[in-house]
Amino acid sequence: MPDDAPRHGAREPPAADNPGGADAEGTRPPRARPVRPRHAATLILWRATSRGPEVLMGRRHARLRFMPNLLVFPGGRVDRADHRAPAISELRPGTRRLLELRAPPSLARALAVAAVRELFEETGLALGARRGDGVAADLARLDYLCRAVTPADRPMRFNARFLIAPAEAAEGAIAGSGELEALRFYRLDELAAQPVATITRLVLAEFRAWLAMTPRQRARRPPIVFSGQDRRRPERTGRR
Repeated sequence: MPDDAPRHGAREPPAADNPGGADAEGTRPPRARPVRPRHAATLILWRATSRGPEVLMGRRHARLRFMPNLLVFPGGRVDRADHRAPAISELRPGTRRLLELRAPPSLARALAVAAVRELFEETGLALGARRGDGVAADLARLDYLCRAVTPADRPMRFNARFLIAPAEAAEGAIAGSGELEALRFYRLDELAAQPVATITRLVLAEFRAWLAMTPRQRARRPPIVFSGQDRRRPERTGRR
């Protein structure tokens, strides 16, 4: 049993399900059968400032076994409730199409809901309308960036979709739940000196390229997946 796995029904350690790259760095002896990747979603919340673009990130706890103290984006695995969660708006056709490349429609929507839910749970920011202890997601504000699958030899694997949303669409003040530390907006040009996982650096490079594109270029941009040893390739569109 991996050290970060729950024992006797206990809850997993904070941020253990975060697909932002840290868990992907841990290795164990080869397994007879690879672990099945968990469907997960990560949200890159960004804003333009006079000093340049900034993204919201937080630092993983030092006590975690795999790559402690790394900066990651808010995110986590899909919950059952995400399939039934209400929303104040639905996905735009382009975002929905890209999420459905490797997921049936119900899962594609649940991935988007999970990204918004994790943002709310980990940062206190609501991309949508607050409903009791949760949030009804404003799914129309989401753009799709890329997908990343943890290598097969890792003890904890994710099939993670990286989504984008503008910070002005989120309401509330940053109030971390304890899952991520040093939670704040980081300038893109300062992240080179920060501790982040390899896949996170690759996703950040993908995001920088997306920022530099016009809306028309973004619409024509081929979908990208990172797999194996962080190999970047175009997503095949013929089948899921």
